[in-house]
Amino acid sequence: MQIEAFLNLLQQHTDKSLLFEYADGQLVKANYHITEVKHIHVDSVDCGSGTDSWTETVIQLWESPSEIAKTEYMTVYKALSILKKVGRMRNYDPSSEARIEYGNEAFHTAQLFVNDFDMNEKQLIIKLAVAPTDCKAKDSCGVAETESETVEIGGCEPGSGCC
Repeated sequence: MQIEAFLNLLQQHTDKSLLFEYADGQLVKANYHITEVKHIHVDSVDCGSGTDSWTETVIQLWESPSEIAKTEYMTVYKALSILKKVGRMRNYDPSSEARIEYGNEAFHTAQLFVNDFDMNEKQLIIKLAVAPTDCKAKDSCGVAETESETVEIGGCEPGSGCC
């Protein structure tokens, strides 16, 4: 989800609590804080010598150990206030991908993408997912689009322009 759509979603639900589901049925605890917002420009070269660039907005969540007993989640209103303040200090690229950076003792720290959302009367639940790695140079590497788990390296010879 692009940051503009994410911020618009928050704007529409300021009366709700904001929850993040980082894995199926696993929620970031109510003692979370937004500790950093990163505006990232990625300029990349893939294994087939293709170039690409894009922007991401990474919102970092951290669970405060001193507030472990907290049961009320941050409101969407408060989160949006924080994100608007950041936007006044450093402009958002509205088309940047929104990512949530999070980890805890049971889940490795990762930059998760906004996969979906759900809501009820009192809560807006942002559903997160891990983006799998992928070969962006499938054509030059001879990797079929249907292959996802493993890549045959036999066709990736030195000088072939692949990997």
